[in-house]
Amino acid sequence: MNRKQKRNLYRIIAAGVLFALLMILQEVAGIVLNKYIWFALYMVPYVIVGYDILRKAYKGIRNRQVFDENFLMAIATVGAIAIGLLDTGDFAEAVAVMLFYQIGELFQSVAVGKSRKNISDLMDIRPDYANVLVDGELTQLDPDEVEIGTIITVLPGEKVPIDGVVTEGSSSLNTSALTGESVPRTVNTGDEIISGCININGLLRIKTTKEFGESTVSKILELVENASSRKSRSENFISKFARIYTPAVCFGALALAILPPLFILIFTGTHTWYTWIYRALTFLVISCPCAVVISIPLTFFAGIGGASKEGVLIKGSSYLETLSEVKTVAFDKTGTVTEGVFEVAGVHHNSRLESEVIEYAALAESFSNHPISKSLQKAYGRKLDKTRVTNVEEIAGHGVTAYVDGIKVAVGNAKLMDKLGLKYKNCHSVGTYVHVAIDGKYEGHILIADIIKPNSVEAIRRLHSNGVNRCVMLTGDAKEVAVAVANDLDIDEVFYELLPADKVTKVEQLLSETKGRAKVAFVGDGINDAPVLTRADIGIAMGAMGSDAAIEAADIVLMDDDPLKISKAIKIARKCMRIVYENIYFSIGVKLLCLLLGAIGIANMWIAIFADVGVMVIAVINAIRALMVKNL
Repeated sequence: MNRKQKRNLYRIIAAGVLFALLMILQEVAGIVLNKYIWFALYMVPYVIVGYDILRKAYKGIRNRQVFDENFLMAIATVGAIAIGLLDTGDFAEAVAVMLFYQIGELFQSVAVGKSRKNISDLMDIRPDYANVLVDGELTQLDPDEVEIGTIITVLPGEKVPIDGVVTEGSSSLNTSALTGESVPRTVNTGDEIISGCININGLLRIKTTKEFGESTVSKILELVENASSRKSRSENFISKFARIYTPAVCFGALALAILPPLFILIFTGTHTWYTWIYRALTFLVISCPCAVVISIPLTFFAGIGGASKEGVLIKGSSYLETLSEVKTVAFDKTGTVTEGVFEVAGVHHNSRLESEVIEYAALAESFSNHPISKSLQKAYGRKLDKTRVTNVEEIAGHGVTAYVDGIKVAVGNAKLMDKLGLKYKNCHSVGTYVHVAIDGKYEGHILIADIIKPNSVEAIRRLHSNGVNRCVMLTGDAKEVAVAVANDLDIDEVFYELLPADKVTKVEQLLSETKGRAKVAFVGDGINDAPVLTRADIGIAMGAMGSDAAIEAADIVLMDDDPLKISKAIKIARKCMRIVYENIYFSIGVKLLCLLLGAIGIANMWIAIFADVGVMVIAVINAIRALMVKNL
């Protein structure tokens, strides 16, 4: 508990003890006193526990923002006290309403604070400093001050402050705050490393590749901090509902206090004002919408926090709600369901030496970060002299042309060869292959092998078993490769040899086929996936390997590139929405029943307290279940 919560707890205890003592004296001991003396005595615990509610209600009236729960509680309790003074002499119910309302508010405050603390502890990955060698000594600098290319030192037990590449040392990293993965990850010299991890044992020297503001840790914190600004349809509905509902019940209570006794007075001549005013006040206490207004945003907040704990970053509750309705999932291939780590498996139909073909291809692709380009560079095996390369032109969806030592080289797919008017030979082996033309002559193709991720098959199986009707793969690869991978994964449909614009068209086709009845998600990782990630109902990016553009365009980011997390994210979203609807139906159902009972005189203030505070406590406890996602 924080200081404010403790202060409220002490107020509740003090007021509760005094209230219990007065109830014992009046109801058990049977002490008879003038009602004005009882009024003065009961006002002590009432003011102790309720003065802030009265103050907030007064400020709301003064600021012309009248209709909120503080106004409802103030009117209901002050009205009950007035009836006690004028008629019944009973002040216990008014004090009880305020006391139990404050107990409910404290419980809700502690519950929200606990869920926020769980999430903030989980996301406590913001580094306080970066160790930089200055004049031979390690100096702690603000990460914002560290420039790209700086060598930073990370000691055992410290957080990695900025993304970079390990230049010296090896160690194990705790990545649980980022990926939800409890098994440490080992890094060695030459490995890429992302910020937010905790260095467990060895000393590491890292050459930074990004500024702090663009590093993984900053991106994650920004996503989590901004998640609450993207409200779901359910939250927006509840906000609008509360704005209309609260004034409506106030006017309804006013009508209940005036119209029935007025009709009774006219037709029978009997005076029943106090009875109906009491029922109207009970009606007000019952009608307080706290349970719905508090529990729904709390459920989404807990759902997003629980997902973050598992390495699934959801950018807002609106995306969580949409994700729960996904029935079609479209996948990119390379880096999404496959490792995206390519290796050259051979050179076919070449007249030049294999090493020579690979050298020309690697140099032509030397300015690209595409996984295929990296595999060519790796197969070359030597440091690339990029000064030998000029006039590089990357043709989207086709490949690259460049001049190497003044000789024109073209590296790409069959479309590039067609564009250049060159005859080519297709590969009989299953895999990805790139055609190579040197000095205007076709020089064969390079076969590159990619492997399916260990969890991809199980990920597709789980999606099918969890109610996803259709899994589709969209890839720019050749038919043979695409079909082979799709068959291995048991994917329902595959579309191949697609340009980035073609992927968008295919997703639009999938969207039109569902006609809004079910949602379409697209999972990708590359920069060319950004347009289609934006176009789908839900864009899911592979965060660890994925490009910044894909992560920016996506609605959900998987921090460890594990496709199994897609199924888990959908299950989290569905659990969250199930809790939301449980709270809505339960809260409104109980209130409507109690409102009816209150209007006809069956429900008194004690039942009203349960309908308000009891229902709110139950709804908040239910909402916190959204944090529990470990075993989904």
